[in-house]
Amino acid sequence: MNKPEELRSFGWFGGERTSGLRAFGHRSRMRQLGIEAEEHLGKPLILILNTWSELNPCHMHLRQRAEQVKRGVLEAGGFPFEMPVATLSETFQKPTPMMYRNLLAMETEELLRSYPADGAVLMGGCDKTTPALLMGAASANIPAIYLTAGPMLRGNFRGQAVGSGTDVWKFWDDARAGLVGDCELADLECGIARSPGHCMTMGTASTMTSAAEALGMTLTGMASIPAVDSAHYRMAAATGRRIVAMAWEDLTPDHILTREAFEDAAATVLALGGSTNAFIHLIAMAGRAGVDLTLDDFDAISRRVPWLANVRPSGKYLMEDFYYAGGLPALLGQLAKVPGALHLDRITVNDGPFGEEINEAPVYNDDVIRSPDTALAAEGGVAVLRGNLAPDGAVIKHIAAEGRLLKHTGPAVVFDDYHDLTERINDPALNITPDSVLVLRNAGPKGGPGMPEYGMLPIPDYLLAQGVRDMVRISDARMSGTSYGACVLHVAPESFVGGPLALVQAGDLITLDVAARELTLNVSERTMAQRREQWQAPAPKFERGYGALFSEHITQANEGCDFDFLARRGRNPEPDPK
Repeated sequence: MNKPEELRSFGWFGGERTSGLRAFGHRSRMRQLGIEAEEHLGKPLILILNTWSELNPCHMHLRQRAEQVKRGVLEAGGFPFEMPVATLSETFQKPTPMMYRNLLAMETEELLRSYPADGAVLMGGCDKTTPALLMGAASANIPAIYLTAGPMLRGNFRGQAVGSGTDVWKFWDDARAGLVGDCELADLECGIARSPGHCMTMGTASTMTSAAEALGMTLTGMASIPAVDSAHYRMAAATGRRIVAMAWEDLTPDHILTREAFEDAAATVLALGGSTNAFIHLIAMAGRAGVDLTLDDFDAISRRVPWLANVRPSGKYLMEDFYYAGGLPALLGQLAKVPGALHLDRITVNDGPFGEEINEAPVYNDDVIRSPDTALAAEGGVAVLRGNLAPDGAVIKHIAAEGRLLKHTGPAVVFDDYHDLTERINDPALNITPDSVLVLRNAGPKGGPGMPEYGMLPIPDYLLAQGVRDMVRISDARMSGTSYGACVLHVAPESFVGGPLALVQAGDLITLDVAARELTLNVSERTMAQRREQWQAPAPKFERGYGALFSEHITQANEGCDFDFLARRGRNPEPDPK
């Protein structure tokens, strides 16, 4: 246990008024803030990093939650300070908030390092905020705990439950096929997202907050609570109380974010039928914690972990149903029955081992949360593909695809970028058929830029009108975690840097074989070599600013898309407090 003089904040404020000029200056400024000495001296100082914004509906309630966190901190004898950090709004930020994940991670790390923080409560939930905040906290390595924003309430459309993202894509395809009109879309627009909170499907937001809980960085049960449920208020206060204890215990992320923790997080994502984006984020998060997590690890875990969560987009229900069925603790309790699936003795932010809170967690609806004996599938829902088209790997969420496409060979229809795709996808001259393989390139980390969620390539209107709802689609882009379909994503290396995707030509036959984990361009190596010699690198997307920094230092999808200078091990010393 730390003593008061062992807290980081002691280096700023000292123990007495004659501690030094800089300590005197810091203390005087606390008085300027209206804070008396007895309110904060000798107590853990807790930073609350809040990603609230008026332009982020996922986080619109986090100012209120911050007050409950503060209450918990004060109850436990700490002193809280709320600080704003960048908000990454999946719904509004372009070209993609993925481009700014590392910016928030860097801001988080440097704020925690440069201020007198003894502990931190990280507040987020929208897709990129979870990995960004945890990456920064792992690098700063002071006691930290995550408070997730929680999913919004289920949507409603004319008496039926609808899920954000997932049902938008379905209705939009119906609209393009001429099956629904403006009135239906207007009703859907008003009913599909009707409360604070992130997406209530098992999209990237719910996947990553669940991964954070499985890692052991949240209190047990945190990730599943709907944003507006009173249990969320209570969990916020409990989080505030717990971080004070963690500061005294000096329970830092390096004790929690172990190899075993990341294996358990990967297993959780796969058992949930979660977002493919989690692969990129967990690899980046693991790298910050000094853990070498690879695509091969995900594929190996996928083969031994069953799919247990019957939640959209791959399943039937929504996150509110998942919570009422027992939430993530209940799912983890079922997953723990699979031999070797989880490491139950490891340390978490909870006051006890990981397995303590999940072993007896009850399931209240066994159609929503399945047991290993009634699993939706014997293996996890995402497969890692390799082959001459993706030598460094690609991923497919095969449980969200039509079964007929999981082993498929078809001719390529190639689009050079997203603008080319939107302009030509409905051109009859392309002769796109249900057997065609749609290929989008220059949509990766550097080419996108930022690897936008373009991977669910649209099916031509005339095929939608014929009832076609899925085709094989391949890109170096990402896909929204709320999406579905036979979409091969994250092809690495990306086409913008000369990956094989850059060499595909219209009419080339491409074979996808999920069972064999293969993605093959059926072209001879000699032809590939000739095309490679003729390929010319495109001009950089940016010449200045953050975009130039991003382009110069971003790593590929299989490496987590972190900045190379943030991902590497090395010295980044504490500031001199005196």
